[in-house]
Amino acid sequence: MNICVRNNFLRSNLMSSVCRFSTTVPEVEPNEPTFIIDDTEDAQAKEAEIQKKRNKSGLSKAHYNLMNDKRPYEEPHCLAHLTVKYHRKMYGKYGIASGVNPSLCWPTKQEIQERIEYETVAFPYTIKEVMESAAQRRKEEKLRILQRDREVAEKFAKLDAWKKDLHERIAKKEAEVKAAKLKKERLVEEVRRHFGFTLDPRDERFQEMLAKREKEQKKQEKLAKREEKEKLMIAKLQQQSAEVK
Repeated sequence: MNICVRNNFLRSNLMSSVCRFSTTVPEVEPNEPTFIIDDTEDAQAKEAEIQKKRNKSGLSKAHYNLMNDKRPYEEPHCLAHLTVKYHRKMYGKYGIASGVNPSLCWPTKQEIQERIEYETVAFPYTIKEVMESAAQRRKEEKLRILQRDREVAEKFAKLDAWKKDLHERIAKKEAEVKAAKLKKERLVEEVRRHFGFTLDPRDERFQEMLAKREKEQKKQEKLAKREEKEKLMIAKLQQQSAEVK
């Protein structure tokens, strides 16, 4: 109740009391000045102060609004708050309570045209073409996997033969190394018997005689291989002659 109404109410009660206990009617000035005091602004200020005291979080107004699902700023505080993107974001999050005109959420003709040009360059193929391309890639990948599996199966089937061949080659190499070592030992023993006395293998005379023996042995081996080859050729010719007869 404002002051003006309260004063009028008190005045009317006072006049009623006077009239009840008095035989004379008090005179009231017809044009008595009335002072009206509006306390609406004071009430609003008090309410704001009360609300401020109720906020015990210590948050700023913007953060307090965010925590209570309200728009953080009623007035723009930076250039970003004046952009269309920001207003669209506010409307998308707070709806009509954001106070943003919904028409801003629709793209302009220029934005639509730019988007069409971008999609034309970024996605030049139709949905059907993309699906066909993806199906072709899946088909090629499946064929590649099948081919790979086939190759692995073929190699696995040959694994035993490869292991056998490897063991044979290792055994042959070991036999060759062992034969070379025995041959070397025989040559050394022959050189020692040649001199008839113990001689250091590092001695120059020993090394010269060893080299000579090795050369003679290689020559004999070469002759033996040649003779073996000639025997094989003769046997082959004899077999061919017998077949002709």
